[in-house]
Amino acid sequence: MLTEKYKSLTSILREMESVVVAFSGGVDSTFLLKAAVDALGADHVLAVTADSESYPSSELEEAKVLANQIGVRHQVIETSELAIPGYAENNKNRCYFCKSSLFDHLIPVMEEKGFQNVVYGVIADDMNEFRPGMQAAKEKGIRGPLLEANLFKQEIRELSREFNLPTWDKPSLACLSSRIAYGEYITKEKLTKVEKAEAFLKTFDIHQVRVRTHQDIARIEVEPKDMKEILDNHDSIVKALQGFGYKYITLDLIGYQSGSMNKVLS
Repeated sequence: MLTEKYKSLTSILREMESVVVAFSGGVDSTFLLKAAVDALGADHVLAVTADSESYPSSELEEAKVLANQIGVRHQVIETSELAIPGYAENNKNRCYFCKSSLFDHLIPVMEEKGFQNVVYGVIADDMNEFRPGMQAAKEKGIRGPLLEANLFKQEIRELSREFNLPTWDKPSLACLSSRIAYGEYITKEKLTKVEKAEAFLKTFDIHQVRVRTHQDIARIEVEPKDMKEILDNHDSIVKALQGFGYKYITLDLIGYQSGSMNKVLS
């Protein structure tokens, strides 16, 4: 079944002839980029990464390395979500504004370079989550080949491992703005605070971490197996995160949950 899905994916990509891939360096966009190169050849694929306030600098450097390993042209463009009207107010449609602006940047690149399509890494799992960015993609004619091939995250990880992609077991990636509670105004300072806090926690060899931000409160989400690591190092963690600007440091006993901020929307 997985082999058939991959065949379907390559068939979808070949039909597109040439693609600009919205490339974050995460599990899904890396696999999509690799599949596009295999299906179309490197000359017919361009990876484009948007460097912005909500994109961790460490991820940008990793994206550059990954594109080089895959053997594809890679272009970095400068964007600013905070300059998008409606974005910083951080309502439930924040991701719509973000994706709409991203595609507005990618479409001119596609046209200038002579490519036929812009594609992004939406997957089948996303159909069961709140993803307003998908509406922006639909409105602007942006394709999601992984979704069209009905590929799920675990299947993409399995195929990535088979293709020796180093991202096969990479933690799920989401923009830094997703850490800030809806309704709380997003600023560059808050995004930097989140980035520093998560980078510090990862020094304890914690695989998956989110520092959800509720004003002055840091709500740390890690997988249950990593909670002991947090508690064993609570003194240094409290000191570091308070140094970054948080007043209260908490550990969420439910553990890491993708999109946990969306619970308030229901």
